[in-house]
Amino acid sequence: MIKRLLDIVLAGVGLIILSPIIAALYFAVRHQLGRPVFFRQIRPGLHGQPFEMIKFRTMLDVCGPDGQQLSDENRMTPFGRFLRSSSLDELPELWNVLRGDMSLVGPRPLLMEYLPLYSEKQRRRHEVRPGVTGWAQVNGRNALSWQQKFDLDVWYVENRSVWLDIFILWKTVQKVIVREGISADGQATMERFRGNAK
Repeated sequence: MIKRLLDIVLAGVGLIILSPIIAALYFAVRHQLGRPVFFRQIRPGLHGQPFEMIKFRTMLDVCGPDGQQLSDENRMTPFGRFLRSSSLDELPELWNVLRGDMSLVGPRPLLMEYLPLYSEKQRRRHEVRPGVTGWAQVNGRNALSWQQKFDLDVWYVENRSVWLDIFILWKTVQKVIVREGISADGQATMERFRGNAK
């Protein structure tokens, strides 16, 4: 209850204080990348239940001659990289927090298609609401391997507390300033999770 109350208060205050920045980013994304301004995608939330996550769009919607969408690297623009490296693209997720789809702190919401690929231990990351930031994000973000990220996510589930959340939020501010772990080696973002090696 305390965690949820903090989420509501901090997300609400954040949306109010950051509203001029969010409005400016809305028009900047519309000018630089066109419409739609927001990236919306169904992601698994608490207990794997689907919800619509919203962020600022960071990539162009372009396809190759074969009609297939180009890779992340080819669709990412310098402006999009700036949004990601500064984590400004995540600001609309405060609305998801206010709605109760997400928490400020928790394992990052991944793709619905990953759900059947998890091991029993990895599936524990869905015992809590997904977060705007999390233990894995302040310990390497996309520079980590999938196994490292899952281990950190499960560690958070087993050790979560209000004080740990406050620490993670503070570390997140530091990480955003130095812009560490934005992408995996050789990737514009992070390579896809293809399941656990047998």
